[in-house]
Amino acid sequence: MSIRFDENNRIFYLNTVNSEYQIKIDEYGVALHTYYGKPVGNTDMSYLITEMDRGFSGNLYEARDRRGVSPDTLPTEYSTYGAGDFRLSAAGIIADNGSRTYDLRYVSHDIKSGKEALKGLPYVRAEKDKVDTLELKLEDKIIGLEVTLIYNVFEEKDVITRSARFANKSEKTITLTKAASMSIDIQYADLDIIEFHGRHAMERQTERRELGHDIHVISSKRGTSSHHHNPFVILCDHNADEDNGLCYGFMLVYSGNHAEEIEKDQAGSVRVVSGISGDGFAWKLGQDEDFQTPEVILACTENGLNELSYLYHRIIRENVCPAEFRDMKRPVLINNWEGTYFDFDEEKIMGIAKSASEIGCEMLVLDDGWFGVRNDDNSGLGDWFVNIDKLPGGIKKIADYTNSLGMKFGLWFEPEMVNEDSDLYRNHPDWALKDPDRKPVMGRNQLVLDMSRKEVVDYLFDSISKILDSANIEYVKWDFNRSLSNIYSFAADTEKQGEIAHRFMLGTYDLMQRLRERYPKIMIEGCSGGGGRFDAGILFYSPQIWCSDNSDAINRLKIQKGTSYGYPVSSMGAHVSASPNHQNGRVVPIETRAIVAMSGTFGYELDPRKLSEEDKATIKKQIEEFNRFYTLIQKGRYYRLTTDRQEGYYVAWQFVSEDKSEALLNVVATDVQGNPEIPFVRLKGLDAEAEYEIDYVKLSTGTTAEGGTNNSKTGKSFSGSALMHGGYATGPMFGVYPALQIHFKRK
Repeated sequence: MSIRFDENNRIFYLNTVNSEYQIKIDEYGVALHTYYGKPVGNTDMSYLITEMDRGFSGNLYEARDRRGVSPDTLPTEYSTYGAGDFRLSAAGIIADNGSRTYDLRYVSHDIKSGKEALKGLPYVRAEKDKVDTLELKLEDKIIGLEVTLIYNVFEEKDVITRSARFANKSEKTITLTKAASMSIDIQYADLDIIEFHGRHAMERQTERRELGHDIHVISSKRGTSSHHHNPFVILCDHNADEDNGLCYGFMLVYSGNHAEEIEKDQAGSVRVVSGISGDGFAWKLGQDEDFQTPEVILACTENGLNELSYLYHRIIRENVCPAEFRDMKRPVLINNWEGTYFDFDEEKIMGIAKSASEIGCEMLVLDDGWFGVRNDDNSGLGDWFVNIDKLPGGIKKIADYTNSLGMKFGLWFEPEMVNEDSDLYRNHPDWALKDPDRKPVMGRNQLVLDMSRKEVVDYLFDSISKILDSANIEYVKWDFNRSLSNIYSFAADTEKQGEIAHRFMLGTYDLMQRLRERYPKIMIEGCSGGGGRFDAGILFYSPQIWCSDNSDAINRLKIQKGTSYGYPVSSMGAHVSASPNHQNGRVVPIETRAIVAMSGTFGYELDPRKLSEEDKATIKKQIEEFNRFYTLIQKGRYYRLTTDRQEGYYVAWQFVSEDKSEALLNVVATDVQGNPEIPFVRLKGLDAEAEYEIDYVKLSTGTTAEGGTNNSKTGKSFSGSALMHGGYATGPMFGVYPALQIHFKRK
């Protein structure tokens, strides 16, 4: 097995192919984290723990004569509060008598093959992988609290998942005010942190800094994982780059309030705590009741950031996303939103469908505005019935017509929201989250439904099912367009209000799961004003998420790069939109827009009826090209090729097939220069001994200077070693955001 327990030394060894994780139970029953990194031959790494009496760091009562043994300095596997550890705590506990202290000691463990599902939560599926599980049971006997730490080892995929289950074994109530999924202490850690901040329309911007002696918190209390702070963090060596250096990744599989807390302590150790945010959280546990936390996906490599990304890409593609769509060719779609907004009728949508079919689109998605009384964003949400003034033939007529053109049909929903101006709100005002006797905070002039209530979830399931049953709908775009505030449920008692934010998320997951089970062939694309809920929790139900409402190709370079550190290209919704761009007014050539959007699920966000004949012909060719390289892009290994410094001038990235038989190089100039330096990259992941020939080149207008050196010609050949070590020079790039795409094929 990949998990072994040394009974004599009380050490747990968790081994993947390229990593080792060690836990030691000390003589006092404290679970210590002693190592996570490259395999070390099952050496007991607790030798690195040095006893030292540090001032104002107290001692366990049993170790009161050993002043070097302190909860404040020991590297623990799940940190406590009130029992001498003054660093970040993994949980917050209020016992029935008001005490907040908890002190967890080892009770027992269970090692078994396989992996169990997490009831009501998304998780990393075992699928066909060999997975072993360790359940490590800790207990505070004084208050009757039991905490089971759950480890799942995906041996071949170099990934470990962690979660925690709390159980009340006393006759008295215990309140959880914080319940993290994991904590880990990394000794002698001189590390950088990489996080992914942002805002609406500029999500997952990469920020890297050196960890100081402080407490660093990446969190969301918006009721969603948010545009602002993604629930994924990387710790790495100062000198780590894309190809070298120790890197740790921690990704929470959850879509609601979250917190990733990092503290570098007085002795130079780094503690990472990840899980549901404790801000506003309070969960009552009665006798024999339990609480399960979400999972965290851990990965570790000494081979740099590209390798770390690969580990996450693979596990998400193959073990998180729904199996039904893993190998399905996803259609190139056209969405009418930026083409029409709310201003459409049956004739207009059918005209868009006809025009889209002529340029090769494979699916039409009807976006917001088809339901209730919905002519702008001030009314209608919650009324999931067809607006017959706009669509007198209903959804079926549009879907049937689209199918007759050889295209699939998809439809937009925003299930968790309601407008005050809607039949649903007028009939059930108490179904919205809001405080009693207080005017609610509005967002986009809409309120949020109380998804913690079963009757609300049942209503949504029934009303959405009626629409899905009415026509041949093969895709659902699931949107979520505001943050949660006034988080109060009229169906919950006073002492339960601290549970509502998490119960809201459980209700959303329940609705998604029920719809997935009833309509297994309907693909869901997640969306939250673009990338506001871009996380592994949503990807459990949906194989892709609209990456950002910002479809500008140049802004998307940073958005998609930041996303790529943890999430695969196959999960990134990316479209070619109109130019000038609707978000920032930038003009970008259609070839460049396509090259950027191809590094995603690919589609179009415009009105094809307004295109020139030249653009229509170009789009038709783009779709053919994307389909030619579909498998390489969606399943190939992704590499970032340029540094932040280089990307002030040009951005480059690459896909390589699993068997290394082909590669696709992409280069976009972000700031053309007079008398320029030549864009230059070293390709990665090729077969060094093989010969590669260029068999396809896509150039946007003016990419290379007339008469300048140009390696980008079909028929030219290079050794894999030359391309990786000698590198590749594109030739000078001129014009408006010029771009280049080259396909290399092994001879």
